[in-house]
Amino acid sequence: MAHPDRKRLIIGNWKMNLPASRAVPYLRELLPLLPGRSDDREIAVAPAYTSLPAVAAALAGSTVRLAAQDLAFEAEGPYTGEVSGEMLRDLGVTYVLVGHSERRQHLGETDLMVARKVKAALLSDLAPVLCVGEQEAARRSGREASVVRAQLLRAIEDVPRGAASALVVSYEPVWAIGTGRSATPEDAEEMQDLIRGELERRFGEEARGIRILYGGSVTPGNIDSFMGRAGIDGALIGTSSLKATEFARIASFRTHS
Repeated sequence: MAHPDRKRLIIGNWKMNLPASRAVPYLRELLPLLPGRSDDREIAVAPAYTSLPAVAAALAGSTVRLAAQDLAFEAEGPYTGEVSGEMLRDLGVTYVLVGHSERRQHLGETDLMVARKVKAALLSDLAPVLCVGEQEAARRSGREASVVRAQLLRAIEDVPRGAASALVVSYEPVWAIGTGRSATPEDAEEMQDLIRGELERRFGEEARGIRILYGGSVTPGNIDSFMGRAGIDGALIGTSSLKATEFARIASFRTHS
């Protein structure tokens, strides 16, 4: 059973897919398939920057929240190609992904940059979805806990008490992203427990409101087993969020509790 202080959260990360011309028809197919207003879950989609305005318009009147895939670590200035938190908020964005492993791996994002983006999101009244997770080599050598702990603690170092409840953390083992291999629900919940413990040491009682998601090859076939774990507060979905029927089934998860 989910913790009463935390509503389950399902986010579809479209990555570099679905331009506006395809995003709107996709949403016309998706929205009627999603569960209606609910007290136990929240659903969001994270389109590419260029699709945000069209997606925001298509979501108007629905309960689905708008998320962004990244933001700049500064509020404004000479940063060609960057998009600030204020710009995202003006479009109706609620959540913003920060530190996704693909940005760390392909675009050179460091722990320091991720920490600055977490702070920038909070200053813009956005909820940062902080992504942490280990490479396969770290998992094989038994260093997954130390890697995730280090990523987490660096990212939240400058988050003040009083702002922490807006934070969302997504545990995404890098070896499970887009590979078809997912962590077991037991492994995911064990890492969630580690993250929860670190958050409680840092923020005290306020940490009870922080949601911890799992991401990494989540499918309609395994979502119920993940959501049946009390320590898992939701999921960050990649590939399966690009197919309306698959994402709708994931968003309609059953916990069997």
